[in-house]
Amino acid sequence: MLFRRDLRLTDNPALAAACAHHERVLPLYVHADHETSPWGMGGASRWWLHHSLEALRAQLHERGARLHLSRGDVLPVLRSVIERSGATAVYWNRLYEPDTVARDTQVKTVLREQGVAVHSYSAMLWSEPWQAQTKQAEPYRVFTPYWRSVRPTIAVTAACAELAAAEWSELPASESLEAFQLLPRIRWDQGFADIWRPGEAGAEEALQLFCDDALADYATGRDVPARHGTSRLSPHLHFGEISPQQIHRALHERTQRMSARKRPDIEPFLRELGWREFSHHLLYHFPQTPTQSFNPAFASFPWASDDDAQLQRWQQGRTGIPLVDAGMRELWHTGWMHNRVRMVVASLLTKNLRQHWLHGARWFWDTLVDADLANNTLGWQWVAGCGADAAPYFRVFNPVSQARRFDPDGAYLRRWLPELAALPTDLLHEPWKDPAICKRTGYPAPMLDLSTSRAQALHAYQSWRARRTH
Repeated sequence: MLFRRDLRLTDNPALAAACAHHERVLPLYVHADHETSPWGMGGASRWWLHHSLEALRAQLHERGARLHLSRGDVLPVLRSVIERSGATAVYWNRLYEPDTVARDTQVKTVLREQGVAVHSYSAMLWSEPWQAQTKQAEPYRVFTPYWRSVRPTIAVTAACAELAAAEWSELPASESLEAFQLLPRIRWDQGFADIWRPGEAGAEEALQLFCDDALADYATGRDVPARHGTSRLSPHLHFGEISPQQIHRALHERTQRMSARKRPDIEPFLRELGWREFSHHLLYHFPQTPTQSFNPAFASFPWASDDDAQLQRWQQGRTGIPLVDAGMRELWHTGWMHNRVRMVVASLLTKNLRQHWLHGARWFWDTLVDADLANNTLGWQWVAGCGADAAPYFRVFNPVSQARRFDPDGAYLRRWLPELAALPTDLLHEPWKDPAICKRTGYPAPMLDLSTSRAQALHAYQSWRARRTH
């Protein structure tokens, strides 16, 4: 059983099938991050993986099994393990990133030619990326018709059967988890452990907390960054510690126990999971999009020249724009950022500063515990205006109005900007109204004027469009 991003024992199709069809099963994890270059895991994801593998190893140990760890190219490692163990079959759950699909296809071909059976299963998505297509037999490019097509096919499904009582195989040599060197040498991750519990048990805890605290008013509460209004299941989903099917089943069972009058509508949350499905659909059909704009016209768009100083201030949460700085500091401290705030910080970078969206995508890739190539690509291109079903370029999020609307009392800003916490709410949202605040608190003056930079971005966009139409 080759574990990848399916780090759970419950409702794991490949693992259940391996145990059901074979007397002896060897659990294996191969660390082959180099095979996904240039999108090898960032620092925050590596932290999560270390602790998720620890949790999986402990779960298997409780069942009398040992997780065999190895590093290197997947195919040679598998061939070596097969030779040493006498395995006749390999089981795994499918991944969908372009490099991974190509590698898995090669591995299947070689192993099958050598007489080894290879079985792959769907475990991380509701719908395979190639299943949905338009009436013209083409991939979808817009979310709403995609979801209209896919949603009727999504049903509450039964979980996989309990793992059969197979005997667990093991090899005499296994690398240590520490040999993977996933944890940072300079420990910047203290804040992560305060709020996250990687692993299957942590995923179940997060799901139950969401059901108890946020599901009832998710449709409105999800936009308020100061409260627990979202599920925070994204890193657990990315590493396969829980699946959309498991979440759907739990929400359905929870709501069915309620009276019809008190039963919350789970569709808004399912729709958000649908965006995750859509992102994988797009990445599968348009594999160039992690580095190229989905809309090819944007290849000629006049992004501003790279500005390392501006980019660094944005990364460090020192732009002088409170909502942007709060979000960037939350990201650095926790490895996560509220989705509403993600859109705001991305808009400032790609619109007001007119920096290429790839600068932001790469920073998020390194700092997010839920960094996912499909979601990250879709999200950044959506905000930048160059992606599938994207917000138009002329939609520029105003950080001040967004903060006033979704953080009206400033609770989120005070949490992440302690130097401004004592300010009255009006000045908290716009501290530049009193120039003495910067001197007194050390908070930076704004690096740009929001109104002027918005006008400049729109002028650049309109001039570019005019040149393209002549």
